[in-house]
Amino acid sequence: MRYCVGRAFKSGFIGSDGDFRRSFVRCYASSGLGLWDKILTDEIRLSIESYWKSKVSPQKPARTSRKPENHYVLSMFPYPSGALHMGHVRVYSISDSVSRFHKMRGKNVLHPMGWDAFGLPAENAALERKISPSSWTLSNISRMKTQFEQMGCDFDWDRELKTCDPNYYKWTQMLFLKLYKKSLAYQKESFVNWDPVDRTVLADEQVDQSGRSWRSGAKVEKKLLKQWFIRTTAFASSLYSGLDSPILKEWRDIIKIQKHWIGPPTGTSIDFLLTCPSQGTSPSSTQETPKILSLWTDIPEHIHHVEFIAVSKNSFLAKSSTSEASLSQSGDPGPFWRLLETKVINPFTSREIPIFLTNMIEFPRSRDNFVGIPGACEVSRNFADAVKLNYSDIPEYEEDELLRKREEVMSQAREMGIGGFKVSSNLRDWLVSRQRYWGTPIPVVHCSKCGVVPVPEEELPVVLPEIDSTKNFEFQSLKDSPTWLNTSCPTCRGPALRESDTMDTFVDSSWYFLRYIDPHNSQEMFSKEKAEGFLPVDLYIGGKEHAALHLYYARFINHFLHSEGLVPTQEPFRQLLVQGMVMGRSFRVKSSGKYLRPDEVEKKGKNWVEKETNSPVVASWEKMSKSKHNGVDPEDMFKRFGADTTRLIILADVAPVSSRNWSEDTFQGIFNWQKRLWLTVGKLLEIRRGVDEGGVGVVKEEERLREEDAYLFDSRNFYIKGVNFNIVDSQQLSVAISKMQGLTNSIRKVHVNCVAHSREYERALAAQIIMLAPIAPQFASELWAGLCSAKYHLAKDDETLNFDKDLLEQQWPEVDMDYELDLSIIVNGNGLEKLKVRREILDTLSDEEAARLATESPQYREFAGDAPIKSFIFHSEPGCDRRIHFSVERKYPKVESTA
Repeated sequence: MRYCVGRAFKSGFIGSDGDFRRSFVRCYASSGLGLWDKILTDEIRLSIESYWKSKVSPQKPARTSRKPENHYVLSMFPYPSGALHMGHVRVYSISDSVSRFHKMRGKNVLHPMGWDAFGLPAENAALERKISPSSWTLSNISRMKTQFEQMGCDFDWDRELKTCDPNYYKWTQMLFLKLYKKSLAYQKESFVNWDPVDRTVLADEQVDQSGRSWRSGAKVEKKLLKQWFIRTTAFASSLYSGLDSPILKEWRDIIKIQKHWIGPPTGTSIDFLLTCPSQGTSPSSTQETPKILSLWTDIPEHIHHVEFIAVSKNSFLAKSSTSEASLSQSGDPGPFWRLLETKVINPFTSREIPIFLTNMIEFPRSRDNFVGIPGACEVSRNFADAVKLNYSDIPEYEEDELLRKREEVMSQAREMGIGGFKVSSNLRDWLVSRQRYWGTPIPVVHCSKCGVVPVPEEELPVVLPEIDSTKNFEFQSLKDSPTWLNTSCPTCRGPALRESDTMDTFVDSSWYFLRYIDPHNSQEMFSKEKAEGFLPVDLYIGGKEHAALHLYYARFINHFLHSEGLVPTQEPFRQLLVQGMVMGRSFRVKSSGKYLRPDEVEKKGKNWVEKETNSPVVASWEKMSKSKHNGVDPEDMFKRFGADTTRLIILADVAPVSSRNWSEDTFQGIFNWQKRLWLTVGKLLEIRRGVDEGGVGVVKEEERLREEDAYLFDSRNFYIKGVNFNIVDSQQLSVAISKMQGLTNSIRKVHVNCVAHSREYERALAAQIIMLAPIAPQFASELWAGLCSAKYHLAKDDETLNFDKDLLEQQWPEVDMDYELDLSIIVNGNGLEKLKVRREILDTLSDEEAARLATESPQYREFAGDAPIKSFIFHSEPGCDRRIHFSVERKYPKVESTA
């Protein structure tokens, strides 16, 4: 039976006192398809999505208000390649589900989307197709945005941004100028990494351990070029210590990745000048630009006493030396050293320092050079003795004097602009110059009279020129646009040249999360007040491949802006969710390694073979790729099963942080669950139709009904608690789905008498549908429409439910106040006990009251006794299990955890 829009009908329900009461209930505004007498098929799934898509997508955008109502859910914005892949489907299914979850909990959610639109892939692809990078990029954005809408993603498109839009990169240029004014953006000539395929320089971080480009895979060369750098080393100490900030939540191994990348700031880097025999000892005696060698030492207080520099065979100095062959010969050459013709000049003493090529020294991590101070270092002393180099002893400092001297030297280096910041041996300044066209122009000009002059802020943005079609769409840089290149100096108004390098695209993506907060501001990058309202980002979702480079750069920019008083916290992201890759099954011929399409192979017994040749085939799970014939087009999935079902499949079974093997063998579990939910709502409608008005209050088997009521009460609360925990705390959406499936099983276990007469049954089924809504909003909306069209509602007195409103307007189900929650007691990391406490009590406990309750428990007294408590933390959200962590003075043996 289908109830039409606007048709009212009489029904009754059992009140809390068990008495029969009449109630008039208006029909659900969106009545749905009402195909409850049909078996759920793919065709019905698609019909449901067609009906509900326009009704569930438009959501209220985030207001400009202040915490605690605000909640910022951010997914890493994509490069507009032209088509979504299954990795995109996974990450944006996660962010959309979490965003909808918090909206249903009453939060003011910011959930934006934009495009990382500059860079080499777009430029190279456009050149291949003989169109401009702008046309290629914008057409890809249009297609991918349509696919996001097919996915049912609830993004705030009013905040959409594109990094290639002058209205965006104007503020990227402004950010560069802010750094420049603080001497954190600078230009120097040094040996840099050159990618001969993409014909541009790379930051050290963009070269892998085998010396190849992170993007093209080409063997990187060393070139002497004048390039722009951002002095990230100035914030190395705060970036390292910031990883211990108490605001960080669930960063897991990403903290280790970041700490390894930054390294403990135990020393400092200082720039030395290189000199060759033709130059003499003074770099000013030649017109050639001085060459820079950046050297790291952990004893800068003795920098005046440097006696030699050692370099390894990997140094660019070794590459240009005739001695390189002696170190790269086959076999072990044994201890080796050779004095090079090139020398360096100590910037503190102006002394000329010799350079040795050697394999006799263990070089600092990520360095191919070593600062030799024999008077203060045993390694230096041993080498100096081996090469018979004279040196003098250095008097030892007392600790206070040593620290004072160290800071004095480093402060002097900072004033000279040659380094002097606390940093590890492996961290370098960020090289941001790129020699390609499709990027943000660097906003400076070069004047023969005034030198480097920043473009005035009122003249921003410096807009990219149109690509020159007369070049037949070959490789271009901004040097190929003389009309754009030639300009006037902002200071003296004489002729000048614009900077022809563009910025690394990581600069564009280092601050985009800040622009989302205030995307239409034409006066500044973003409002400080709005930043205080939404930062730090509550949840940041993206791939682990960005856990080093992008995350490091974004953290650096936020630390810098915090030092300028523009953002409220040093750390930009409170909680991270790093999703694993989606893997496809690949097949390759064992003998040749050639990849085959799935239709070219067959299974014989336990083994795979090529159909045509019967050759053995190796089957494995690998990252999806067209070249491996193991990719899956999301649009095909949407057309076959619908977006909601695709989202459920990709989020179920496997934790978001783990890799997901994409196989149709796993689909059946989700199909079966959807069918169980479909049958459950259909059965409810059938049973309720069979109860006439006079029979609503007639309850049979009252004892059994009370038992099933209690069972459903417990199930509902247990699974709500679990789903909340798995979405908010553990980030295990797959487990949250499993918990929902558990609630479905509980609902389907009860007798038809319970379906007809139980208020708790109706509350449990309503909670089930509401909890499904963030993940599968269209399918869940049809289930809700079915529930709302039931003949009568026994849970109409539940203030958390409103059967007259749409599903996405419902309140998220809460644990009942008289339900017992767990208070886990943890002492010095040992889980001791879980106290059962009613929610109404647990939610009202102060920190001190919770501590007193915990310390009075038998297991706490047995384990910790009267040991003094150094500190304790009582945390988690109301309505959830809670934990209290104690730190006590004595250490206790590890016990088996019960919490």
